[in-house]
Amino acid sequence: MGFCSCFGREGEQKGTSGLNLPQARVVSVVESRQHYSVNGGHEPGTNGENKTQFPIRTFSYYELAAATTFFKEDLFLGKGGFGCVHKGWLDNGQVVAIKQLDRNGLQGNREFLVEVLMLSLLHHEHLINLIGYCTDSDHWMLVYEYMPLGSLEDHLHDLPPDKAPLDWKTRMKILAGAAKGLQYLHDKINPPVIFRDCKPSNILLGEGYFPKLSDFGLAKLGPVGDKTHVSTRVMGTRGYCAPEYAATGKLTVKSDIYSFGVVILELVTGRRGYDEKRPKYEQEVVDWARPMLKDHKKLSKEMADPALKKQFPRRGLFQALAIAAMCLQEEAAKRPKIHEVMTALSCLASQSEVSNDYYGGPSTPKSLQKQPMVDCYNQQDSSRTDQGWR
Repeated sequence: MGFCSCFGREGEQKGTSGLNLPQARVVSVVESRQHYSVNGGHEPGTNGENKTQFPIRTFSYYELAAATTFFKEDLFLGKGGFGCVHKGWLDNGQVVAIKQLDRNGLQGNREFLVEVLMLSLLHHEHLINLIGYCTDSDHWMLVYEYMPLGSLEDHLHDLPPDKAPLDWKTRMKILAGAAKGLQYLHDKINPPVIFRDCKPSNILLGEGYFPKLSDFGLAKLGPVGDKTHVSTRVMGTRGYCAPEYAATGKLTVKSDIYSFGVVILELVTGRRGYDEKRPKYEQEVVDWARPMLKDHKKLSKEMADPALKKQFPRRGLFQALAIAAMCLQEEAAKRPKIHEVMTALSCLASQSEVSNDYYGGPSTPKSLQKQPMVDCYNQQDSSRTDQGWR
């Protein structure tokens, strides 16, 4: 998916192509940061955080060329804004994915450095693991753990005839897992990390469709102290960028909430976040869905992805749309916090086990409650004092 020029990612690459970030600088910064606490000095918790942190390795070009049989075409996995990705095997037998920086691509040296620094600091089961990097001469590469099922986008759009679409249960579990990754970035890190590029192509899937957030080149540290936002050049993917951020450049964690709302809508409806092939008023899935999301009486099971073939719980569908609607509110302050979104989605994922609420089942609710997500959230933990959404 391309980047809108007004978001500046392509222009940013042009502005950073002249940067000279030698290997010694990358190594020194990474080594100093690996002993830095991103949790404000607190011990890591047990909610998916990886207590065991392995040092980031430095590879030579020839090591990575050998790992990919000199970037053999048969091992080509895909190409994104960063460059080409190949599957490879390290000398210890570990399977990895190796991304080569395309000097003429959409990302530049600055994104490369941010990616290395962020993933040398951040460790969670729902974040991609960075194994190492290479900065030999003009050969700049990143080495990640290999995710055998590819990206979430690969399972949503333009599926080949022999590939089955994701079922409802799997979609909800992927969303709940991705929300846990965002919760770690927003709530467990101090200052919080704003992902800034949340979209299906940046959610990778492991065995059992286990999701991990990837591509941290645009990630940004959030506001500290009395500051309410950070000001930055607007960058991101069309269809996923929060309106207040696109208009002012003021970035907060609520910008990620909006982007995640688009992802929820994409998984529920099967529509792309932005699709230039559709009529102008339907190109952005939010523009198409907003009239229905604003009036719950207009919500319809016809909004569901046709690929689901009506195999979804009707109540679950309306609750998922309600979650998306709350995340996509135009006023950032009215959007929920990520832990609330994660709790509601986890509840939906567990409810997907119930078969008699599926389309055509005997106990489908006759009407949609005004705030189904709040009900789900309260049922999950009735001991909470902050009932409802902030």
